[in-house]
Amino acid sequence: MGRSILNIRNLKENEFSFLLDMMYESIFIPKNKPPKEELLNFPHIKKYHEGWGRIGDRAFIALTNENEPIGAAWYRLFKRDQKGYGYVNDFTPELGIAVKDGQRGKGIGTLLMKKLMEQALKDGYPALSLSVDPNNIEAVQLYKKLGFKQCCLSGTSWTMVYTISSNS
Repeated sequence: MGRSILNIRNLKENEFSFLLDMMYESIFIPKNKPPKEELLNFPHIKKYHEGWGRIGDRAFIALTNENEPIGAAWYRLFKRDQKGYGYVNDFTPELGIAVKDGQRGKGIGTLLMKKLMEQALKDGYPALSLSVDPNNIEAVQLYKKLGFKQCCLSGTSWTMVYTISSNS
């Protein structure tokens, strides 16, 4: 298959349901994953999308040349009293990313992550964080390749941090 890549741009308001699909996709539960509506409404998950569009929320979408959405990457700030799984501090956005099944392994995740990292630099953030299940080998490899470092454990997941420097 030829490279029918790719347009990466800001998510539009009318594409929020695709962002929710990708948020669901990004949650690594290998067995007995609850249905989307149920899982995304668990209190510890809901905070990732509730009231989307507040200050600090950023999302990019990857589209094929045919304008089919195939992936998304996003970040959001959390406060200590409402922290996400990858929480580091109030000034470090926590990111998430997902690429549709059948589209993985083509570099789309890398492109989305780099776009998000550029945006975080423009937005003036010192770092980005994320939470990843260490059993999600492909994701862990991608994050390490991009310069994320493991900093701590949250439950069974690793919190990884990428330090942003203006000379990167």
